[in-house]
Amino acid sequence: MIENDNALLNKKYPDLSFEQPLWQSGLFHVAGIDEAGRGPLAGPVAAAVLILPPEIDIIQALWGVRDSKQMSAAQREHWADRIRVAAVEWGVGFAAVEEIDAIGIAAAVRLAVQRSLDALTIQPDHLLVDYIKLPQIPIPQTALVKGDARCLSIAGASVLAKTARDSVMRELDLEYQGYGFAAHKGYGTAAHLEAIKRLGGCPIHRKSFAPLKGMDAR
Repeated sequence: MIENDNALLNKKYPDLSFEQPLWQSGLFHVAGIDEAGRGPLAGPVAAAVLILPPEIDIIQALWGVRDSKQMSAAQREHWADRIRVAAVEWGVGFAAVEEIDAIGIAAAVRLAVQRSLDALTIQPDHLLVDYIKLPQIPIPQTALVKGDARCLSIAGASVLAKTARDSVMRELDLEYQGYGFAAHKGYGTAAHLEAIKRLGGCPIHRKSFAPLKGMDAR
């Protein structure tokens, strides 16, 4: 199911509007899902799943959580720790550069999502997803437009996915120096494009993405 209620698109902060009706219907393990790293030229794509306790008070404990794109790096790291403590359960999954190039980014995102779900010991009753379809996953799901800005479970998942991927990119920066991966996390910034022009590609660049197509890795 994909909802499309324009009145709901104007929420200022993520809340529990989508979780509460599901909790009230007896579905206590509602999972928010989001991904990070769909657009970069390098590095894996990450996905995270987050199950929050079915308690209205959780919104107070996580009041500072927003769509990860609206937070600073320091804020994301701070709230990631608190999200993990507050969660009933959470999981993170990745799809590697080789998988992205082999099957495409959309399928790689779905693969990362599946791996994040495989990391759980609890089977979710319902998935709240940031506007992607997961037909391979036989769990009832709702895809929300701008879900990471409106739904607390998805916003929390976005923070976990982003901080997990950023950590990987900092580690890869030590292995593949000169590209600045720790700074831009693989996105196509001017500095990154200049480094590619100067150094060529490296093994963690996505060869199926322009301008890497046909470029040899150093």
